[in-house]
Amino acid sequence: MSVIDLAASPSDLRALAEQSNAWPFEQAKAIVARLKKNPKESPKHEVLFETGYGPSGLPHIGTFGEVARTTMVRHAFRVLTEDKIKTRLLAFSDDMDGLRKVPDNVPNKELLEQNLGKPLTKVPDPFGTHPSFGEHNNARLRAFLDQFGFDYEFASSTEYYTSGKFDAALLRMLERIEKVMAIMLPSLREERAASYSPFLPICPRTGTVLYVPVTAHDAKAGTISYEDPDTKESVTVPVTGGRCKLQWKPDWAMRWYALGVDYEMAGKDLIDSVKLSGKICSALGGTPPEGFNYELFLDEKGQKISKSKGNGLTIDEWLRYASPESLSLFMYREPKAAKRLFFDVIPRNVDDYQQFLDGFARQEARQQLQNPVWHIHSGKPPQADMPVTFQLLLTLVSSSNAENAATLWGFIGRYRPGATPQTHPKLDAMVGYAINYYRDFVAPTKQFREPTDSERAALQDLRDALSSLPADATAEDIQNVVYEIGRREPFLDQVKKGKDGRPGVSLDWFNMLYQVLLGQEKGPRFGSFVAVYGVQNAVNMIDGALARSA
Repeated sequence: MSVIDLAASPSDLRALAEQSNAWPFEQAKAIVARLKKNPKESPKHEVLFETGYGPSGLPHIGTFGEVARTTMVRHAFRVLTEDKIKTRLLAFSDDMDGLRKVPDNVPNKELLEQNLGKPLTKVPDPFGTHPSFGEHNNARLRAFLDQFGFDYEFASSTEYYTSGKFDAALLRMLERIEKVMAIMLPSLREERAASYSPFLPICPRTGTVLYVPVTAHDAKAGTISYEDPDTKESVTVPVTGGRCKLQWKPDWAMRWYALGVDYEMAGKDLIDSVKLSGKICSALGGTPPEGFNYELFLDEKGQKISKSKGNGLTIDEWLRYASPESLSLFMYREPKAAKRLFFDVIPRNVDDYQQFLDGFARQEARQQLQNPVWHIHSGKPPQADMPVTFQLLLTLVSSSNAENAATLWGFIGRYRPGATPQTHPKLDAMVGYAINYYRDFVAPTKQFREPTDSERAALQDLRDALSSLPADATAEDIQNVVYEIGRREPFLDQVKKGKDGRPGVSLDWFNMLYQVLLGQEKGPRFGSFVAVYGVQNAVNMIDGALARSA
């Protein structure tokens, strides 16, 4: 069954999707099962997907990952339901939360220090570009999501609280306060449990979010009372209209109940919070959403990435070195496995994305639904046309010291006649990524090692063998020569056997070529590199290495 057939037949596509075990389909099947539990007399006409964002710090890749993954599940659900049920994705910002601490990665820290405790939308913007810190971070998030073309609606906690959109749910929370307290108190330390209330008043005098004991709840009046921590006066405020907000676990549950959220995923560190919020949502009379707990991203030291610390990669940093599609692939892969999110993961994801895209057109429809690019591009991957790999571009920059796009395009044009920045704009973008990556990460660590005597002899023989090849030798011809020269001690691999039954060549041979000739630990397929770089250029490189180590 071809892609065209599937596009014309939603039922055929749905049938294949129902058999797929790709994780977005598994998640979508859970939502379908959820809908079937609803009474037939009141079918749900819209499914609401939600993602959360805490704008106490600048958006990081983890925030993007939640939106990207949820979008994949949303598309999978639309396939399973043949797009007969309306869906929405709500990107919800908890911008009414009080600022608890000053992030490490912002300017004008003193300004934030003076406004600790206030809702993020009442804290001045240290960047000076928006009315508040919360609005600045919201704008950064939206700009990036828009850049990726996500189909979403943005929602502000401040706007929902102050406009009254949450009023009915807040009054319900107040009516069922005893049930909510029974759920929350066992999870708290004794000292905190003694003064805990789901409701946090916004101080009319200072504008700060108060973490104070609530002395009285009045469900009929819709108010709570507390003692002002400074004046010691008793204060009574409505729980509606933005005069109060909820502690975050009850807040999460209230939002699910108020909006009828059907799906929301969360990090593994929130497993217990999801369970508690789900119980509170049920106590309010709602149904907790479907979802799963994804593993956390780690920095280069294996520590959890934090918005306030600013460790790990930022969104802008990834896009300086690689395409948006490569980032989406990183998010698609193994969402329930902890992964390092640092600069060294970028090259692999760039090239793996291209491999998945190259293979897509050759796959049967069932396999295509397992291919990450199908989910990354919502079922419509572009045509593959990338003549070289990212790793190869990095090696070209490194070997030629060509830190400009024109020189690299000279190599590419010889390897793929007719290819230009105009005919291959995505490749042109990748050329820029490779130059940036080389300057920032490869060049500072580049270190050539000296060859041993046996390695010098092998390099000399490789130089002579390459010299005898025609200038237009194919990558395969070159690779065969590289293998033949490497088929000697100490590079023989007695376990690997060639088609002719002779011993194979160990990775030590290729590692030596990278380390001695290129000053790096790894590289692309050597024959492909020489084909693009030029046989004579490769010969000159070997001559330079031999002269350097003489």
